Amino acid sequence: MEVLSSRILLRPHNFEISRIFYAEKLGLAIYREFGQGQISGIVFFLGNGLLELSGQSDQAPNKIDLWLQVRDIDQMHQHLLQQGVQITQSPKLEPWGLKEMWIKDPDGIRIAVVEIPQEHPLRRRI
Repeated sequence: MEVLSSRILLRPHNFEISRIFYAEKLGLAIYREFGQGQISGIVFFLGNGLLELSGQSDQAPNKIDLWLQVRDIDQMHQHLLQQGVQITQSPKLEPWGLKEMWIKDPDGIRIAVVEIPQEHPLRRRI
């Protein structure tokens, strides 16, 4: 199987609240938008992948966590505080060497916001 592209697909409880969260509060760049009303969607750039919000669901989201790497976690922390985003763990250096912060989206999906310090092995090829 040759995978040419991939994306994470979320069907939020409330499309508009989730759109505001990802587009305005997190500030993800938009790749494309499509449809109208109940048959609408938005796709965001997500580093090397894409995140699509489309449709709506009355069911609780499946167990999923997102992992987002940022350049400056302290700056992002301040931005998210100003946006009123639910922060479940403030930034801290974890024993495995990554600076991590955890937040939740409007449907309770856990999102790890991670900064990889300059000296961390993930930054260099061994």
